[in-house]
Amino acid sequence: MTDMTTPKAERAATIRRPDLSAARINRRYGAEKRFRAYGLLAIGAAIAMLAILLFSIVSKGYSAFVQTYVQLEVTLTEAEIDPDRTGDPEVIRNANWRKITFESLRAEFPDVKSRSETRQLFGMISGNAPIAVRDYVLDNPDAIGTTASIWVKVSDDIDTFNKGFIDRNLEEDDRRVKDNEIVWFDTLDGQGRVEAKFNTTLFTSGDSREPEQAGVLGAVVGSLLTLIITLVLSFPIGVMAAVYLEEFAPKNRLTDLIEVNINNLAAVPSIVFGLLGLAVFLNFFGLPRSAPVVGGMVLALMTLPTIIIASRAALKAVPPSIREAALGLGASRLQAVTHHVLPLAMPGMLTGTIIGMAQALGETAPLLMIGMVAFIVDIPSGFTDPATVLPVQIFLWADAPQRAFVERTSAAIMVLLTFLVCMNLLAVLLRKRFERRW
Repeated sequence: MTDMTTPKAERAATIRRPDLSAARINRRYGAEKRFRAYGLLAIGAAIAMLAILLFSIVSKGYSAFVQTYVQLEVTLTEAEIDPDRTGDPEVIRNANWRKITFESLRAEFPDVKSRSETRQLFGMISGNAPIAVRDYVLDNPDAIGTTASIWVKVSDDIDTFNKGFIDRNLEEDDRRVKDNEIVWFDTLDGQGRVEAKFNTTLFTSGDSREPEQAGVLGAVVGSLLTLIITLVLSFPIGVMAAVYLEEFAPKNRLTDLIEVNINNLAAVPSIVFGLLGLAVFLNFFGLPRSAPVVGGMVLALMTLPTIIIASRAALKAVPPSIREAALGLGASRLQAVTHHVLPLAMPGMLTGTIIGMAQALGETAPLLMIGMVAFIVDIPSGFTDPATVLPVQIFLWADAPQRAFVERTSAAIMVLLTFLVCMNLLAVLLRKRFERRW
């Protein structure tokens, strides 16, 4: 009866309404599927770009962990090394090891006569080869007067050639390794006197003009010293500032201005902090240039906003009931914060601090402004010694003309990424270990 008395237009609207509702639902579901597809596409693109970046770094840098060595038959003549048979290490150290080493190499190829060929022959081994022979004799003084088989490093061009980065089929004028050098190298290789070994120098030596002698130890030590100064300065100051602003500071225009400036400082380009360090720490206070103490102070200024913001967020995450319970039991406001709130917020503060330190570890621009771009060979032993850091070392090697520095640049990037991943992993583990859910 109801259907019979309903006007025709109302009946038609009633019939169409379910169709309209279903269409709206389908459109909503379709939009949701597209949004999820866009999200998955964005994640896939990010992962693909990251994979391409990592592949590029690893493919160029893995070969730096291997170094080519050649075995020389060195005649250790007693008349040239220790003519008086004193056995004094100082006398042995002052022998003409360059002559001894190069004469052993010339003896391998007696047909080499001209000066240009002799220069090419001697250029096949590293400039550090005489030092390697000297150290061998100092460790084995009984070898004096005999002929010893000693492994020495080849030059960077021969090392690059052995690793396949120089095509021997190119014209001689188009490659750095000449035909004579290829013949001599193939002769030694055919005798089983060429071997690729793990490059310990990369981790035990400082910077060098010769790629085969260059290492990252000086930069790693400089980075550690710089980060120690950064942590000692930024962590207590950042935590105390966060506690004061979050727990004790009155809410007025002054504190609002301070909070706005802290948030703005977190977005200031890092080179601005380098200019500040150059003007204040170096020019005004006269602190030593290119020293970890200055680099740490500059990075502390840059890291402070990050630590303050993370620490305030950790303090806000502590439920107000903790404070109220402590105050209700008679604790002062300071006791409630230091005995109850701060211990519960400390995991979050440590996480923010580690992330800030990881950011400081990867900075280059502010350290360039205070002179840490200098060529440093010696390993720094103190906070005031001249030093460099890993990002700056990468910058220096990337600008070097030798082909062998390309692989060492990528290897140094791999070392830096390993430190960054470890620091971020430590932050995640701390958060998982000490995190409390309220």
